[in-house]
Amino acid sequence: MGALLPRSRGSLEVGDREGALRHPERLPVSTSGPSPSFLSPSRPSFPSSSRPSSSPFSSLPRSVVVTRLRAAGCVFAEDEARLLVNAARTPGELAAMVRRRVAGLPLEHVLGWAEFHGLRIAVDPGVFVPRRRTEFLVDQAVERVAGRSRPVTVVDLCCGSGAMGVALVAALPGIEVHAADIEPAAVRCARRNLASAGGQVYDGDLYEPLPAVLRGHVDLLAANAPYVPTDAIELMPPEAREHEPRVALDGGADGLDVLRRVAAEAPRWLAPGGHLLVETGERQAASIVEASAQAGLIPTVASSADLNATVVIATRPAAAPVSAVGAAAGQLPPVG
Repeated sequence: MGALLPRSRGSLEVGDREGALRHPERLPVSTSGPSPSFLSPSRPSFPSSSRPSSSPFSSLPRSVVVTRLRAAGCVFAEDEARLLVNAARTPGELAAMVRRRVAGLPLEHVLGWAEFHGLRIAVDPGVFVPRRRTEFLVDQAVERVAGRSRPVTVVDLCCGSGAMGVALVAALPGIEVHAADIEPAAVRCARRNLASAGGQVYDGDLYEPLPAVLRGHVDLLAANAPYVPTDAIELMPPEAREHEPRVALDGGADGLDVLRRVAAEAPRWLAPGGHLLVETGERQAASIVEASAQAGLIPTVASSADLNATVVIATRPAAAPVSAVGAAAGQLPPVG
């Protein structure tokens, strides 16, 4: 599990997955062209624990690093320079990190980590960077099972780095966590992040790689599936569309292809009273509510204006006959 860090609520946010991305602690390297209307940066607040007390070469190159980052279009060049200088172990390593950042690599990929829900999460190159808006999904999940006396089983679909699973383990000690992703690099990264929590990470498409024993026994089914419409991918910042896997972004023509599949199959896996939680765009929420209801689930919508986050929560009725839920979903979820 990642090391616990102070929460960084003042972090910079950049867009969202409906046309731009919400990244902590950075802006796109390129600032040319029109900025989206929802781009409202604020000065980032980096965790104090990410700042070593001293660095043998930090005082000399920092001004040079700031100059190079600023010339490349990094709005918060001084903050990024501090992180890079503190992370580098030698002048040569620092120079290489600066070159990668100036070339457009996401800051989190350069550093090798991102902060999420107060935790430091390892993020390898080519792996989807966890967004702060997704912390809202984690909070909603925790609210629904906190205080339960019996063990809680959690599945993190489209897990990416495994950030949601790690955060849920930190908030709900003793839970059983399973995660899955179709991208091999993400699976490797998630396995590393979830290793100390005993989490199991599977390589495959949505539910396909999950153990059959989980069917009808999942209390929390969390999915940060792709929901960017295909035509909108090219409008995203270069560091997203060029350095994150397209399979983690592209949700099909209307952005909802994967989410509809998640909702349709959820009743097979949820325990009675279990919850499906999916992140989506505000304008897409009604369609996911409809898909969840058609599957026999009871949907609600939660949102956070501060994080520009929308989450659909769909609950399997606790008292509904198994056959009723299965008929709505087209399948019979086993129980017992």
